[in-house]
Amino acid sequence: MSEAPNLTRLALMISGRGSNMKAILEAIQAGTIENVIPEIVVSNRADVAGLEIAKKFGVPTVVFQNNELRGWAYDVQIANLFDDLGLKRSSMLICLAGYMRILSKQFVQKYKTRILNIHPSLLPSFPGLDAQNQAIKYGVRVSGCTVHIVDEGVDTGGILMQKAVRVYDHDSAETLSARILEWEHRIYPKAINSYLKGKIKITRDTAA
Repeated sequence: MSEAPNLTRLALMISGRGSNMKAILEAIQAGTIENVIPEIVVSNRADVAGLEIAKKFGVPTVVFQNNELRGWAYDVQIANLFDDLGLKRSSMLICLAGYMRILSKQFVQKYKTRILNIHPSLLPSFPGLDAQNQAIKYGVRVSGCTVHIVDEGVDTGGILMQKAVRVYDHDSAETLSARILEWEHRIYPKAINSYLKGKIKITRDTAA
């Protein structure tokens, strides 16, 4: 009898509609992300559509709404939750899916190289908020999306996968965002699966 594969326990962190989270959960359900169990969805807002999506997939949800807290004072709540669930860095993955808080240095260090994010630009260009609007204002002909490791900077971690998307003269930030989002839904699950299977290697320390 062959040994059962090592399963990765997944935590998803959201702040809004949860469309990238949905794409990830659908990929797990379809088997295109292999050997992963979605354990928990964490949100910093209670009034978001992503929580209802998670429930439809049968994934437990937790909301930490005390957003007046900053840095580790807020993030320690999430770390304690993960500890209570028995989620350990060596056997888990954290995927940010539209999570709009900047993670503290302590949280990033605790889960070093095990936190992934997707950003709607071809990093290192246009990090931070309103990346699509930045691209429109700058006049670039090509933008896109990037899956990367989360480090202590803002969208500065090691790049795992990118997809270029054409920018047209008639584009607004909204139309460009919609077109990029379609590709986010495709490459995020693919990058997760490749990363967990060792097909994507981390070649530099992204959270020193």
